[in-house]
Amino acid sequence: MSQALVKIAAVWLLGLMLAVAGAIVSINLVNDSLAGPQQPVREYLSALQKGDGEKALGLLRASVPQSNPAMLDGTALQTAAARISDVKLGAAEERGANQVMVPMDYTIDGNPLRTEFLLERSGTEWLFFHKWSFVPSELPVLDVTVVNSSEATLNGVPVNMPNGRNSFAVFYPGEYEATLNGQYFSAPATRATVSGGDARPASLNLLTEATGALKEAVSSKVKEFLDSCADEADQQQKLQPNCPFYHATNNRVMDGTIDWSITEYPSVSIEPFGGRWVVAPLDGKARIKARQQDLFSGAVSDIDSVHDFSFTTRLDIDGDTVKLTPQLDY
Repeated sequence: MSQALVKIAAVWLLGLMLAVAGAIVSINLVNDSLAGPQQPVREYLSALQKGDGEKALGLLRASVPQSNPAMLDGTALQTAAARISDVKLGAAEERGANQVMVPMDYTIDGNPLRTEFLLERSGTEWLFFHKWSFVPSELPVLDVTVVNSSEATLNGVPVNMPNGRNSFAVFYPGEYEATLNGQYFSAPATRATVSGGDARPASLNLLTEATGALKEAVSSKVKEFLDSCADEADQQQKLQPNCPFYHATNNRVMDGTIDWSITEYPSVSIEPFGGRWVVAPLDGKARIKARQQDLFSGAVSDIDSVHDFSFTTRLDIDGDTVKLTPQLDY
């Protein structure tokens, strides 16, 4: 073989070796990036941010526990993922049995968090590229309670709360916010962050309070009851009407002179108790004016007395209807 042919063969062989080496490097680069175990995590996070629960569940290969599924798709899911930022996927760490752990560092509302995803090698594509899948798991559960209410709002979605509680299957990572904004009852927003699938169940507890609208409605009905009671006492000319207030005397009170009025209306306080909403005892003041005659001397004098009174009332609410039933002990 001539020297020229030897040189050509050597050049060709060198080119072939470089091509093979380049192909190997390219395959390794693809396996470390686009076909690496981080890629399913990227796709899963993207599905969460798009509110695509079906795709996220398929990628995660997770089973859904017996619970309410309202947080697993659409607006609720997008809201859960919306506050995730500064995402950094770390290098895969070997866990044995063809499994690796991919760490994801991120922040939610400025708080640094980490979620660890367990993946397993599930085959190859095009003979060279590794295929990775999440190790099957079960979705975590978020427990929500609300005082004396059968409804609430979770991540912007109205949800039913039978007997004031419910459990929701949720994706992770994500943040979940519960609120109650009713006409008569409300609760300040409370949030819970779910960072992993193996964590203890997260919980949200809504502390319900009576709104100003309810207090105004109850105050109005209390005032209406007391004014009506005073007017009826005047019409019937009674010192001891069927009201929370009364006047006692040993003298004879002249008919047509009795005049009752409320000088201080009760301040209304509404609190939860025993699964109901109760109105705290109502304290006020009533004034009676009248003319009386002493039974022994016959002397006539004026009555102008202010009496403290207190009573309780039963509160019933049906939709937009507020009903008060005064509980009188006499």
